Amino acid sequence: MQDLKRPIVAEFIGTFALVFIGGATIMNGYVANAAVPLIDVAIAYGLTMALLVSATMRVSGHLNPAVTIGFAVTRRLSLPATAVYIVSQCAGAVVAALALKALFPATVAQAARLGGEWVAGNVSTLHAIGFEAIATFFLVFVVFGTVVDPKAPKVGGFAVGLTVCADVLAIGPLTGASMNPARAFGPALVSGVFEGHLIYWIGPILGGVAAGLIYDWVFLRDDPAAAA
Repeated sequence: MQDLKRPIVAEFIGTFALVFIGGATIMNGYVANAAVPLIDVAIAYGLTMALLVSATMRVSGHLNPAVTIGFAVTRRLSLPATAVYIVSQCAGAVVAALALKALFPATVAQAARLGGEWVAGNVSTLHAIGFEAIATFFLVFVVFGTVVDPKAPKVGGFAVGLTVCADVLAIGPLTGASMNPARAFGPALVSGVFEGHLIYWIGPILGGVAAGLIYDWVFLRDDPAAAA
């Protein structure tokens, strides 16, 4: 059976970093009573993903249930391992949200929902799912194209981080650009605000599954060097 001790720790720490750094960046605007520029949020999430994926990709480097499920549907990860990865990611997100709640003023934590997600008032649930699915498709497609593919350029996690940054710039004002169920789950659980929460599971999972299957079928299935 696969040794999951190192992936458990890597997925926990990586997802903790993503939720803590991204959430703190958003919450700093509430501390200063000024909106944080979108580019600041995009850079915070993008840099964190680039660095933590690079640091953890030797053993896992998913940091996102949508990525993990993309690996599972292409048979690159067993179902028990998939469950362990997702639990570790969600646990890291919850502990990060608890840390934010403990360290920031209570009024800031409440107003910012601990950096959690929400949908703009003029965006329907169906459209929000579509935005999240498309953004996550790009993210997981890049993961497969730069990490999974044996012919991929050796760029570590930086292409993944740049994709996250671009996605946040594109749809951040509309849905928060989660692309990551764990990132949405941790702050929602700790803040107690689950408004629109299923959007951040349905959209990213749909996008991640589609990207994994398409990349696998089109670019890897008939390539001997890409055998799992």
